[in-house]
Amino acid sequence: MKRIDLRKSVFEICTAEPEVAVILKGLGFTSITEPGMLQTAGRFMTIPKASAIKKIPLEKIIEEFKNKGYEVEEI
Repeated sequence: MKRIDLRKSVFEICTAEPEVAVILKGLGFTSITEPGMLQTAGRFMTIPKASAIKKIPLEKIIEEFKNKGYEVEEI
């Protein structure tokens, strides 16, 4: 099973598991696929921080990852 550690940056997670960027985009994080966004904001942004900024419930994000076959390591 694939694992996602929510303490890591979005950049680290998406570099290790490129499918995560597609999942996040589908959840409403549309800017994740913009050129350079992952290289800049993605280096310090975590999924929980992005969830709070975009007002997308973290529980919804975790549930989607689990539906896609990921094990989520929560904070």
